[in-house]
Amino acid sequence: MKKGKSVKLTGYKSFKVSYGTVDYKNLKSIYLNIQSWAEPIEFLENAERAINYLIKKIKLTISEFISDKFFEKNFICDMDLRSSGVMIGKKSFMNLECFFYTKSNFDFKSNEIKSEIKKIANKIISENFTSNKYFNFTISKKSSDKVIVE
Repeated sequence: MKKGKSVKLTGYKSFKVSYGTVDYKNLKSIYLNIQSWAEPIEFLENAERAINYLIKKIKLTISEFISDKFFEKNFICDMDLRSSGVMIGKKSFMNLECFFYTKSNFDFKSNEIKSEIKKIANKIISENFTSNKYFNFTISKKSSDKVIVE
């Protein structure tokens, strides 16, 4: 019996954003998934350092912004962006997954949860991706648009 649910969030020009849960009937955690293509703005001597800095900033943003009403303070944040392939003129796939533990058994389909997850996604994108000094982000490998949050 399939218990997982996933919902796509719209309104993002440079990102694919969705959230979901493994068990919507017994809601204990919600994940947020943000995907994009990253291209370095300039030559990065140490791409791994730039990626680790980005991950650290994302975690800091979440910890400062996460709602006490819906979620526990502890969360898991995992970003997949391979440092080995980062070079000028080449885009690399970026996948960010964040897991949030719910405080009580909310309805997964509620507008409150959707609104709260969308606020977190907007904050992550605006503070960490929009004005990133190392990377430009686009929705697809072929597109040339830079990050725009609507």
